[in-house]
Amino acid sequence: MEGITSEAFVLGCSAIGAGLAVIAGIGPGVGQGIAAGYGASAVGRNPGAQGTIMSTMLVGQAVAETTGLYGLVVALLLMFVKPLMP
Repeated sequence: MEGITSEAFVLGCSAIGAGLAVIAGIGPGVGQGIAAGYGASAVGRNPGAQGTIMSTMLVGQAVAETTGLYGLVVALLLMFVKPLMP
C-alpha cells in the first residue's frame, strides 16, 4: 500500500486553502447589504442629505469589497500558480 506523495499532499492542501479563501467573500457581501440597508434608511429619514450619505456608503462598500478581492486573489494563486510547489 502506497502512501500519499508530498506533491499530492501539497496540492490537496492548496485546494482546501483556496476554498477557505473564497469563503472570505461572504463577509463583504453581508457587510455591503447591511450598509446599503442603513443607507436607504438614512436617505428615507433625511432626503436632503442623499448625496453625502450615498458617497459615504459607496466608499465604505469599496473598502469592504477589497477583503473579498484579496480572498479571490489568494484562491487563484493557490489553484493556478501553485506557489508551494518546487
